[in-house]
Amino acid sequence: MSNKELEKRLRQLKIEDFIWIIYIGIIFFSLYSNTLERKYFIYNDVKSKNTYRNITIGIFTILVIVYFYFLKDSFNDVKSLNANDTYKKRYLTKLSFFGSLLIFISGIIFLYIAYSDEIIDVEVAFN
Repeated sequence: MSNKELEKRLRQLKIEDFIWIIYIGIIFFSLYSNTLERKYFIYNDVKSKNTYRNITIGIFTILVIVYFYFLKDSFNDVKSLNANDTYKKRYLTKLSFFGSLLIFISGIIFLYIAYSDEIIDVEVAFN
C-alpha cells in the first residue's frame, strides 16, 4: 500500500469513527421516539405523535446523508479502479458500490414514508 493509499484509508477510518458516533446518537433518538410513539398510541397524545414524526424524519434525513457519503465513497473507489487491479478487487469494489446504492435508495424510501405518513400507521425502523 502506497503512502497516498494509506493516508486515504486512515482519513476514511477517521470519518467512519465520526459516523459511528452519529449512529450512537441515532440509537438514543430512536429509543426516545419509541417512547413518544408508545405514548401516542396509549394516550392518543397528539403532541407526542408530532414530536415522534419530527424525530423520525430527522433520523432518516441524517441517515440519507450518511448513506450518500458511503455511496459517494464507493463510487470514487469504482472510478479509481485500473487495469492492474485484480479481477476480484474490481468485482468486489463494484459489488460494494451496488450495495451502497441499494442502501441509499432504501434510506430515501424510508425518509419518504416517515415524511408522508401523518397518521403513523406504517412502522419504519432504523436499520
